[in-house]
Amino acid sequence: MKRMSQKTKFRVTFLMLCFIITSVLFVSSIFSYISQISDTKKEMAMLENSYKESLAEEEKLKDEINKLQDPEYMAKYAREKYLYSKDDEIVIKIEE
Repeated sequence: MKRMSQKTKFRVTFLMLCFIITSVLFVSSIFSYISQISDTKKEMAMLENSYKESLAEEEKLKDEINKLQDPEYMAKYAREKYLYSKDDEIVIKIEE
């Protein structure tokens, strides 16, 4: 078997070192991207939940607006919330 020359050994060592460094950088960048994707997915799930809660709150508020258009409901609401009373009516507030 032939022995490798000094130049050939240096080239092989140099190329192997470059390959190892490049591989390490590539793998670390892949893990970095995977971590970013995972964080983004978690944030997206939280934002979707927040969006759903906001939609539910919007529906409640729209329903309340529609109810407040009714004079009877508005009068009942004012009596309960602000302790207004009808004529000849006595309001007694009981605190819990």
